[in-house]
Amino acid sequence: MVNKIKIEFLSLSVNESFARTAVAGFFSELDPTIEEIAEIKTSVSEAVSNAIIHGYKNQPTGIVTLECSYDEERKITISVEDTGVGIEDIEKAREPLFTTGSPEERAGMGFTVMESFTDHVEVTSNLGEGTRVLMIKKLDAGYEL
Repeated sequence: MVNKIKIEFLSLSVNESFARTAVAGFFSELDPTIEEIAEIKTSVSEAVSNAIIHGYKNQPTGIVTLECSYDEERKITISVEDTGVGIEDIEKAREPLFTTGSPEERAGMGFTVMESFTDHVEVTSNLGEGTRVLMIKKLDAGYEL
């Protein structure tokens, strides 16, 4: 590991944009492509939104923990964790279009988006204890001068 950060913030929907900005700034040292940074920000947005909306049921008093790191090989690791209600059936939750929220408001594509924009997604959860989403992505070689 070359560098890492850990940030904790309240489960407020406005903090989703903060999380996106924080990871973009942290990983900017690696000089990612515009496409890579967009994929990273979108993946983080989905994971944080899931923690706030589903983990904490939009209650503003929960804590979301965001951890990021990268290594010499340009492999980035992102973890989003909550201590909310947990996921009853992880495999079902990872199915496209599945949502525990209102179908009119939620698309049920969060995990699908994370999986399509990263190389690996691991979800661990315990009912009544919370959920951790771990995402790993290997960045391209970067821009050549």
